[in-house]
Amino acid sequence: MDNAILVTGGAGFIGSNFILQRLSRDSSCIVNLDKLTYAGNLRNLESVAREKRYQFVRGDIGDRGLVRRLLERCAPRAIVHFAAESHVDRSIRGPEEFIRTNVDGSFALLEETRSYWSGLSEHDQAGFRFLQVSTDEVYGSLGADGPPFSETTPYAPNSPYAASKAASDHLVRAYHHTYGLPTLTTNCSNNYGRFQFPEKLIPLMILNACQRQPLPVYGDGRNVRDWLYVEDHCSAIATVLERGCVGETYNVGGWNEKCNLEIVETICDLVDQLMGAGGTSRRDLITFVKDRPGHDRRYAMDASKIERELGWRPAETFETGIGKTVRWYLENETWVRDVTSGAYREWIATHYSS
Repeated sequence: MDNAILVTGGAGFIGSNFILQRLSRDSSCIVNLDKLTYAGNLRNLESVAREKRYQFVRGDIGDRGLVRRLLERCAPRAIVHFAAESHVDRSIRGPEEFIRTNVDGSFALLEETRSYWSGLSEHDQAGFRFLQVSTDEVYGSLGADGPPFSETTPYAPNSPYAASKAASDHLVRAYHHTYGLPTLTTNCSNNYGRFQFPEKLIPLMILNACQRQPLPVYGDGRNVRDWLYVEDHCSAIATVLERGCVGETYNVGGWNEKCNLEIVETICDLVDQLMGAGGTSRRDLITFVKDRPGHDRRYAMDASKIERELGWRPAETFETGIGKTVRWYLENETWVRDVTSGAYREWIATHYSS
């Protein structure tokens, strides 16, 4: 495929949004390699399934033979690496899969990429990019008044998930400095938007609020995150891919620090407006549950580098983004029903019992 980008984990939440955005905004051809674990959903990409510029391949990034054949056949000009186990609670209960995918899988992908890149012409080597999509959680936790994370903040991961992503970030950095592989890394804040699997805070609260189910909030609800609308994140990745300086890291944030309780209350108010309050505010459904182990108190991202050097800024405020998100979940009942299977409900009961 000419002008191809290989996207790993493209059936997931952020990856599918990235693919849809790129196919609508430029002439790139996209090859989507996804293992289709519980969070991968091809329904996200139904609208482009027959698009000539899009191809789906089911497979594991740790399958080096498959990756090798895919690179040889598709000859991508870039790889955007989303594929990862990404839920903190799951990593606490079962860290092994996070090491297997996020560390071992990323290593296998880097090795095959290095071999492929080494065989390119000098011109094609210069134009190739490997972009690692990472997280703010690698930086650890901030105090209430501490400055936001910058690209020079030391790594201090506090969960198995964060540690596994930190390890893969370090591998990407090492492959650039040791082998010359032209890499880029983005570290993003908390994403929200369409297609997010309902184990994460915002979709979980939207769906529970719609059904007038309890809204479980960890601890006192004062944990703070910087919230980034997923389509803004995807445009930032595209900007870094096209204009970022090789070997550099770029923090991507929404400039929206909010505590979890405020997020849940905002969702309650929006669902009340859109569905009707029925005489009682959905805020009454909020219940506080035992905090999870090692729960980081605050994340905040300093995104001034990507703004200053590459000219990117988020297009959405939290108010506009959360409004679009709540409406999407209310208007896509079939998608919601498909992902909220019996296995999913058992998982929610295990992790959010009071």
